[in-house]
Amino acid sequence: QVQLVESGGGLEQAGGSLRLSCAASGRISSSSAMGWFRQAPGKEREFVAAIGWSGASTYYADSVKGRFTISRDNAKNTVYLQMNSLKPEDTAVYYCAARAGTPGIGVQMWEYNYWGQGTPVTVSS
Repeated sequence: QVQLVESGGGLEQAGGSLRLSCAASGRISSSSAMGWFRQAPGKEREFVAAIGWSGASTYYADSVKGRFTISRDNAKNTVYLQMNSLKPEDTAVYYCAARAGTPGIGVQMWEYNYWGQGTPVTVSS
């Protein structure tokens, strides 16, 4: 069984920074691409960022490009999302997801087969 556990969410002021972590455990292959999605109140879950298994390939939603950075440490089975220059519209529950056994990046929810429980991020103006 694969488990993904997010941490690092919280309350931050606009312009501030937060770093989310996602620790993976269980029967997850090291060749798994990972992604971050978010869901704001009353809205559908949307893609934020993704990273290939080696970390060499990354992809971002236009709304976070230049402000957020996704990275991974395969030795620790952990993926990170560094969020800078936060805006109130970044307020959402952030979910980590894994494409178990697939090394390439995915941007659609259906491409991911494991999900974390989510960590809330609130950005005040």
